[in-house]
Amino acid sequence: MSEHRPLRAGGRAARQALRAAPLADDIRPIRPGLSGGRYNPLSDDEIGRIHQAALVALEEIGLADAPPSGVEYLKGAGAIEGADGRIRFPRKVVEWALEVAARDITLYGREAKHDLLLSGTRVHYGTAGAAVHVVDVEQNHYRDSTVQDLFDAARIVDRLDNVHFFQRPLVCRDIADNLEMDLNTIYAATTGTSKHVGTSFSEPAFVPACFDLIHAIAGSEAAWRARPFVSASICFVVPPMKFATEACLVMEQCIKGGMPVLLLSAGQAGATAPASIAGAIVQAVAECLAGLVYLNAVSPGHPAVFGTWPFVSDLRTGAMSGGSGEQALLTAGCAQMHRFYGLPGGAAAGIADAKLPDMQAGYEQAHSNVMAGLSGLNMVYEAVGMHASLLGFCLESLIIGDDLLGQSLRCVRGIEVSEDSLSLAAMREVCLGGPGHYLGSNQTLALMQSDYVYPRIGNRNSPKEWVERGKPDLITEATRVKQEILAKPSAAMLDHETDRQIRQRFNIHLPPS
Repeated sequence: MSEHRPLRAGGRAARQALRAAPLADDIRPIRPGLSGGRYNPLSDDEIGRIHQAALVALEEIGLADAPPSGVEYLKGAGAIEGADGRIRFPRKVVEWALEVAARDITLYGREAKHDLLLSGTRVHYGTAGAAVHVVDVEQNHYRDSTVQDLFDAARIVDRLDNVHFFQRPLVCRDIADNLEMDLNTIYAATTGTSKHVGTSFSEPAFVPACFDLIHAIAGSEAAWRARPFVSASICFVVPPMKFATEACLVMEQCIKGGMPVLLLSAGQAGATAPASIAGAIVQAVAECLAGLVYLNAVSPGHPAVFGTWPFVSDLRTGAMSGGSGEQALLTAGCAQMHRFYGLPGGAAAGIADAKLPDMQAGYEQAHSNVMAGLSGLNMVYEAVGMHASLLGFCLESLIIGDDLLGQSLRCVRGIEVSEDSLSLAAMREVCLGGPGHYLGSNQTLALMQSDYVYPRIGNRNSPKEWVERGKPDLITEATRVKQEILAKPSAAMLDHETDRQIRQRFNIHLPPS
């Protein structure tokens, strides 16, 4: 036994040295855009039945409350305005929209290294939401969210490898004026991270000023149009089956301004959508197909994300239950529909009903994120940080969630089977005259970085080592990492002169850096 100890010690030292070295991009075990699609809760027949039901709903029920401009766009595409004011969609109109719709779109970052190609079953995880509270884990309470919180969240996401985009996850409740809130949301997000940013607009009248700010950040309108690094989250429907009139007007302006659009349908099963999982998917698909017709009637081929976001109710109370197994199934089923249409798709996962980053939050966030990734969802929104069924947002959960998403992405990557990975050569080497274990073997050392993912703050020590290291606590460690990140200036800040000019034109609430 003793003759093997030097081999084991040497192997351990080699492994520790290898893990300490920075990872080259070409050997990283996980990265944005890994292909999922291995998990399919719906059969091909069931997908077809959902599609047909959505077409019937559009033909026979249609959608109400389109703005006058939207009515004209939709009628121009072949939709029919009924005597009841509802817009109905013949199948040929939907088929036209599916034919001209953009596919394989790129969502740009302010830096090209953060560009996201939405194609096939490529998976990207990120934030989203409109939380009105921040979870303060140090004080164990909820408080109103602020623009500083939004900026801090963006700065943290900028440093997290497994969070690939930053859609606004919380509302700046310390800014009373809605136009200033929209402007400061864009400023805080885009100066906090150079990853792709998603935002929204409170009113149609606010869109021009927001575009002025975005053009200034980009350097010019031409530079913006060449690489639009902000997308618009448009809740263009008020489920069930009604257009959100003002949001549609916002959408029209965003399309004309060259901004990618998230067509977001967010019915709640049992409340504003059918209680059955299949029925909730049917309604979300029908609403998003209506949005697809609308968008392409304004500008054929405009980049858009097919955003079926049906949520779940706890039918005992009617309250939202984002951390439920039913929610995970809804999201995975929606991902299959996106694949059926061949469209870039997005939906929600990773929501915790738990109020704090505890064990409940962990299991709620994990199962839905894994299922969303395995189903090949292009854009997994609200994947990290969200608590209390979207009412609370936690900065520590962002950091813990980066570990969680790392493991989720490893599941998405799956198992590679090759001549080398079958490992017969390694088995011969170890078993026939070798040390009798694979610790320190050439294959082990070669694969430990390229095939294995390790937590940043998660603890894998033995109980003895855990005690020797002072019994480190997950949330305490996340707080330490948060403070370490926020102690440094944002790497995404604008140059001094650009920032000075923006502050002269707009009332920016964050202090100058």
